[in-house]
Amino acid sequence: MKKIYTTAIALLAMAVSQAQDITDAVRYSQNELNGTARFRAMSGAFGALGGDLSAIAINPASSAVYLNSSASFTLNYRDTETDARYFNGFNSSNDSNLNLDQAGAVLVFNSINSENNWNKFTLAANYSQQNNFENDYLLRGASNTSIDQYFLSYADGVPLELLETIEDETISDLYRYLGETEGFGAQQALLGYQAYIIDPQSNDTNNTIYNSNIAAGSFDQQSSYNATGLNGKLSFNFATQYQDFLYLGLNLNPHFWNYDRSTQFYESNSNQGSETSEVLFVNNLSTTGNGFSLQLGAIAKVNDYVRLGLSYDSPTWFTISEETSQRVLASNNQFSQPLDISPNIVNVFPDYKLKTPGKLTGSMAILFGDQGLISFDYSYKDFSKTELRPSNDPDFAIQNAKIKNELKAASTYRIGGEYRIMDWRLRGGYRYEESPYENESTIGNLSGYSIGAGYNFGKVKLDLAYDNATRTNNPQLFQTGLTNTANIQQDISSFVLTLSFGI
Repeated sequence: MKKIYTTAIALLAMAVSQAQDITDAVRYSQNELNGTARFRAMSGAFGALGGDLSAIAINPASSAVYLNSSASFTLNYRDTETDARYFNGFNSSNDSNLNLDQAGAVLVFNSINSENNWNKFTLAANYSQQNNFENDYLLRGASNTSIDQYFLSYADGVPLELLETIEDETISDLYRYLGETEGFGAQQALLGYQAYIIDPQSNDTNNTIYNSNIAAGSFDQQSSYNATGLNGKLSFNFATQYQDFLYLGLNLNPHFWNYDRSTQFYESNSNQGSETSEVLFVNNLSTTGNGFSLQLGAIAKVNDYVRLGLSYDSPTWFTISEETSQRVLASNNQFSQPLDISPNIVNVFPDYKLKTPGKLTGSMAILFGDQGLISFDYSYKDFSKTELRPSNDPDFAIQNAKIKNELKAASTYRIGGEYRIMDWRLRGGYRYEESPYENESTIGNLSGYSIGAGYNFGKVKLDLAYDNATRTNNPQLFQTGLTNTANIQQDISSFVLTLSFGI
């Protein structure tokens, strides 16, 4: 078994890797609809209602609405259907998984002094899954652009001397050396050169111009994308009630995530004049992150029928660690066997910072006594405020400029209702989330609906919900060179079960 080595990539090359770019910044800035079945059944429109542990994630004042201490646990069965189109090719896939979506408890402490205007205070702790990174799809199609453009884009300007091994030096040795001294871009040039995908214009060691061994024409391509991981949040909540009309709350939120992705790109051609006819390019990424945010919120009872809510989510400050590994296999007519360029090196990037944008949410709920309610939430989040740090790093400055130019402020609209029949609860909701991109194409708008029901057994409540959301994305295969886009349509369905009980 071959030994896997690690190398620390030079800081100057951080932002030009396949990670640490605008697409990753957006991924870690977005949150899905997750939480209790009651919360999900009403599409998360809970900012002015409270009385639900997942509502704390929208408005920290929600816990003060509780009359008694309570706990809840939520399971989510998620099914994702993906239709992937790439030029003339189409592929459909399905993926499902079962997760713990939420677990938490709230403790209610009522004032024993009847003259005290602060009627009670509450303490709560809640875990919620913010984002599920499970995603798998396969692209197939014929393109007029080859993977050679990826390697050429990185090789441009790199001296040939850096790409040739010296006596007793292996490709792995050189790949590690380039990572430590020149950065990620020089490593990509090395892979393309050693796999005979590209060749120097001249054999002068100072040569910095390269040509392709792949002739122009048509290329049969396929790319598989496999990702796993999740983004989770712990909320430590404090809230209080003033008289009978005002609730105030605060959340302190540690965040954490893990994200693992493997992509395998394969290309073949029979173009006249091509010396290289097949290329397999494998990239693996492993990311972990932890961060912190806080939330402030208030709920006001205007009268017995109307409640208003307002909450502020601070930016989240993340510290991120990333590792990558790569492999290239290529068939060239100079060799009887495919060339296997497997450095067996894990690139360990220096930790960096990511600041995701804050959010402001306004809410209104109308209550119809014991019959039911209607609730509406509006949220505003400016994704162009996302920032990679240190911001004075030249490469991060380039990415931050792209973020400001390509991302925008996005609004989210949620509406939900509940109808009560004795101990039964019938619920439904709808949500619409705008794209964070100015072009509204790289990631499209999201629309979703939900339904659910619950039964109150007294101290125990059982709730069920079904939630569905659709979104269309058009991601690039690579960030440079081969920038063809695919069309990815995803339909995500969730079946949610929550058990709640008094404590």
